[in-house]
Amino acid sequence: MTTTVTTGQAVAARAVDVWKVYGSGEAQVIALHGVSVELERGQFTAIMGPSGSGKSTLMHTLAGLDSVTRGEIFIGDTRLTGMSDGDLTNLRRTKVGFIFQQFNLLPTLTAEENILLPLSIAGRKADPKWYETVIDTVGLRDRLKHRPSQLSGGQQQRVACARALVSRPEVIFADEPTGNLDSRSGAEVLSFLRNSVREYGQTIVMVTHDPNAASYADRVIFLADGQVVDELLAPSADAVLDKLKGLDAKVESAADASQAG
Repeated sequence: MTTTVTTGQAVAARAVDVWKVYGSGEAQVIALHGVSVELERGQFTAIMGPSGSGKSTLMHTLAGLDSVTRGEIFIGDTRLTGMSDGDLTNLRRTKVGFIFQQFNLLPTLTAEENILLPLSIAGRKADPKWYETVIDTVGLRDRLKHRPSQLSGGQQQRVACARALVSRPEVIFADEPTGNLDSRSGAEVLSFLRNSVREYGQTIVMVTHDPNAASYADRVIFLADGQVVDELLAPSADAVLDKLKGLDAKVESAADASQAG
C-alpha cells in the first residue's frame, strides 16, 4: 500500500518502493515489502505496528542507518540510496538527529558537553541563540554541569532530545524514546517533542508501541508484515489502540491459517 501526503507541504523524508530482505533461501526474511511513504516537514509522525512488522527497519532505512535491498530513500531532496559510507556519515551529522531508548549519553561528559558533542565532532559551533532556546525548552539549565549519573531518567532523555535538536537537523528520528521512562517523565519528553514541532517547525519521526505516546503525533502510520496498511491523522490514544488491536487480530489469523496449511 502506498501512503502519499497530499497537503502540499514539503517532504522531509521519503521511501520509494523500499524492500529490505535479510538472509536467503529458507532463512530469508522480508522485513520491508515495497514500502512507499512520505513524511511531511514540520510534522510529528509516529510509526507503529505489531512485533516484527518492520517499523524499526523502516526508521533505520529512512535515517540512513541501514541500507535497502531495493528502492530509494530521500532526506529532503538528497538521495541516500547508493551513497558512500563517508557521505552517509556526513549527512547523518548535518541533516539528521537521533533519540534512542537507551539515551546513549557519555557518562564522563556533563549534560552540556553531551548536548554539544555532535556539533563538536562535526567541527561546528552551536548557534548561541538557538542553543539558549533549546536549553530553556528542555528545562535543564540548572543541570548542565551534571553528569548523566546525577540525572534522573527523564532528565537524561531530555539531554538526549536537546542533543538531537541543537544542530537544527532536517529530521529527528526517535526510537521508543519513552521506553525506559516512567509515565510522568515520558509525558515530559513527549510534550517537549510535540512543542519542538509546534513552535519551532522541527520534523520528528518516532517508532513506538505505546498508543498514548502516539497520540502526541500529528499522524500515525501503521505497518504489518513489512507493508504500510493504514494511517491516522490527529490520533487519540483510544483510536490508535483500536487500530493496533485490529492489526494484531489479522496477524494472529494469518499465523493460524499458515499453521493449518
